[in-house]
Amino acid sequence: MNTAQIKCLLVFSVFAIIGFGPVSPGCLIGMYIVIARPQWFITFAQDLYDNPHPPHFQERLGTDSEKQTRQTRLKCFLSLLGLFIIDIAPIPTTPIIAAFIIFIRPAWFIRTIANVYGKDLKA
Repeated sequence: MNTAQIKCLLVFSVFAIIGFGPVSPGCLIGMYIVIARPQWFITFAQDLYDNPHPPHFQERLGTDSEKQTRQTRLKCFLSLLGLFIIDIAPIPTTPIIAAFIIFIRPAWFIRTIANVYGKDLKA
């Protein structure tokens, strides 16, 4: 387990505790990332996967059209909005999903990041 994974687990542990209210901080941050596509998130993902240049970033660099990127961003935003609504229930689902991503580090997560960023991806 690398330091980025440990930091993420600590943050999402706090999110799980404070997520029992009507606000899901993990979903809000995710929605911000999908809308603003900040460069710090690319650096975070590279640190999480413990690789300065994950091959999935390089494979996807600039391959998505603006329309594909927009569709992916809309799907991700709606998914996060759905999780935001579900998180109002007594079981915080977003931190559970985040823990899965942090521990397993699935390839689909990197592909989704690349699809969200599209041509704006600067790996």
